[in-house]
Amino acid sequence: MRKKNYKGRCEKQALEKFTTICKTYDPIQTAYANILVENKDISEVRCNVILDGECSEYMTDFVCKKTDGDLMVRECISTKLLEKPLSMKLLDMSRTYWLRHGVTDWGIVVDAAEE
Repeated sequence: MRKKNYKGRCEKQALEKFTTICKTYDPIQTAYANILVENKDISEVRCNVILDGECSEYMTDFVCKKTDGDLMVRECISTKLLEKPLSMKLLDMSRTYWLRHGVTDWGIVVDAAEE
């Protein structure tokens, strides 16, 4: 989850299943976008979806339509940011937003733990 006017580095790709050009802002998003393309249970993907209402300053990383018609939402975050209070607040805000919109398949995607 990011601010909608995020000014960081952006990688643009035209990927199958994505409704628009896929813009990713970190390696976690890029890797997960490629995983979604390969997933046979996913029929359509929207990335960087701006939330409305009180959350309108932020966007969700991936909103996916499954082949059975259900929606799946995923937020990408680095493990080192996972315990930060602001990160937790934003993830909770996203989860609550999507639950209010009837989406029960909400989750986070983290990078592999470095050992």
